[in-house]
Amino acid sequence: MKKILLPLIYPIVIVCSVKAQGISTVKKDVHPFKFTVDAAPEWTNLFNRTSGWFGADGIFSIPLSGVDKNNNEGNNKTLLLFSDTYIGEVKDGKPLPGNSMVNNTVAIINGNDPDPAKINFYFKQAKDGKPETFFVPQTSTEAKPQLFWLGDGFVNKELHNNLYIFGYKVERTGAGVFDFIEPAVSIIALPKNSKPPFTKQRQIETSLHIKNDQLGEGSFGAGILVNTKWAGAPAPDGYLYVYGCIGNDKNLVVARVKPKDFEQLNEWRYWNGNAWSENKDDLKALTNAASNELSMTPLPDGRFILIFQVLGLSDKVGMRIAESPVGPFSDITEIWTAPEWKQGLWTYNAKAHPNLSKPGELLISYNTITADFWNDIQKDATIYHPRFIKLKYKLK
Repeated sequence: MKKILLPLIYPIVIVCSVKAQGISTVKKDVHPFKFTVDAAPEWTNLFNRTSGWFGADGIFSIPLSGVDKNNNEGNNKTLLLFSDTYIGEVKDGKPLPGNSMVNNTVAIINGNDPDPAKINFYFKQAKDGKPETFFVPQTSTEAKPQLFWLGDGFVNKELHNNLYIFGYKVERTGAGVFDFIEPAVSIIALPKNSKPPFTKQRQIETSLHIKNDQLGEGSFGAGILVNTKWAGAPAPDGYLYVYGCIGNDKNLVVARVKPKDFEQLNEWRYWNGNAWSENKDDLKALTNAASNELSMTPLPDGRFILIFQVLGLSDKVGMRIAESPVGPFSDITEIWTAPEWKQGLWTYNAKAHPNLSKPGELLISYNTITADFWNDIQKDATIYHPRFIKLKYKLK
């Protein structure tokens, strides 16, 4: 179960319409943004599997070319990141005995289309063939075990084409689905052309977990915007923007750094509402009602589109249009009501995948789970894999 932080938001999960509370918000967007949204079953069906990997949450997509734009013809491979994952065999919709869960896995898509013949799923295997987890915190001990849930990532063309992934450190506090804390976040660094099982990984300890008296607690890594020319950004400023979602109000915060300085945490700067500060305690919210996983994507006209699950856990996928990577933002437009909610599934962590999108479109995923997840998945293997929708838009 990934970080939807239910204890913080459960009292408001049935709220379906929320506007920003006076935080960097444009009341009227003077530039038209016409759109339609439909289900994308060709993508959803790609993850409805019966052998090996059969369910997970997370799903961040990273083009291994480093170029992240629509109709990405120069990209040959896309890495998909998953967190808690079920491995086993499924028959008649039910997992067979012997299935197991690991904390993170990956898949690789060849090309940018939902072709079942061109996607491969990977999980680490022990010598006896049993599933294991690829990434485990180097600070984990037998006395104080930790695990990683994965955040967003990118290929850094200014640092030897290293692949960087945010890893949220998680500690279990009990046997329940929501019995955990997330005390820190690391950066996992992989050299160019790394392949599973990622034996050459480095882990960089960070100070990017936030405890703010006004905004609340959370971590950076919820979404990354690589606003550079080499990444394909239409109006590049040369910076990497890393977003976080913190506190009960699901406040969106951001830091930025030049890609060449990514590993130098003293070079990071934090948005304080007016300027970039060296002090992360100066952080101010860009807007609110976001989700713990999200996306910020450049539009061809120089604006940006934020995609998220409204309030982190709800039946609504939300959109805000921003004038810059720090806003101001439009009010929420609810672009999709997840039908799975009425089927008893909780929906969370919506985000866009521009690299896998066609021109004039955004492919968007969201995750599903249930309140009694541990037991329910043993009855129905289909409750725990990403669902996809497709937003088609016109800017004029």
